[in-house]
Amino acid sequence: MTMTQPIIDSHIHLDVYREADRKVVMNNLASSQVQALISVSNNLRSAQKTRALSQHDARIKPAYGYHPEQALPSETEVLALQAFIDEHQAEMIAIGEVGLPYYLRQEDASILLAPYVELLEVFIQQANRLDKPIILHAVYDDAPLVCGLLEKYTVKRAHFHWFKGDQKTTHQMMQNGYFISITPDVVYEEEIRALVATYPLSQMMVETDGPWQFSGIFNNQRTEPKMIHRTIQEIAHIKQMNCHDVYNQILYNTQRFYQL
Repeated sequence: MTMTQPIIDSHIHLDVYREADRKVVMNNLASSQVQALISVSNNLRSAQKTRALSQHDARIKPAYGYHPEQALPSETEVLALQAFIDEHQAEMIAIGEVGLPYYLRQEDASILLAPYVELLEVFIQQANRLDKPIILHAVYDDAPLVCGLLEKYTVKRAHFHWFKGDQKTTHQMMQNGYFISITPDVVYEEEIRALVATYPLSQMMVETDGPWQFSGIFNNQRTEPKMIHRTIQEIAHIKQMNCHDVYNQILYNTQRFYQL
């Protein structure tokens, strides 16, 4: 694949990579034309590690949050994470990854949603107070609920990563100016291809969600930001647009959204 234009990975769990793999990823950034990585966090320990990584390489742009697809944190843990976010807000690019536990509830129907909604509201309010973007994990049935919360708190800068949902919610997100990011599975996943065809390019970014691994042409490959080049080429094909223009628009979108 050609890698002649700059890109930004708008969602990656850099701290989750094994150290040896992470070194390879970082060593390949320059040759892959990767300008920056929006590195999200799963909890306080993850945020601390993400911050440490960002202190050693300015291309790593840290986001701090609590991933919803895990057991709820204690009140003490929430307060500690909030304090960490407040303390490091100047270097933090966003609050994230936060959201609702759709997949966890598919595995265990006894898990209550209400406490996760309350936790998400805490982070939404903090993002508003700090004037930071918020990076969201909200798919399928959870997406309309999250849209409602964003509207309740008049959130403007919302980034739905790897979004999947119904047409009504997709239209609501488009109307509200929310951004989505497209993963490498756009090459082979019809649901994502249909989303790309529908959603405005002006509200679109690209991501890997690494180290999550993909199928199809990426089967058994280490997930790296360079895969985004193939993603952008596929977006251009689906939208029947000039690939150079798609590169430029997506880079502009990401730089503007995250004030890079």
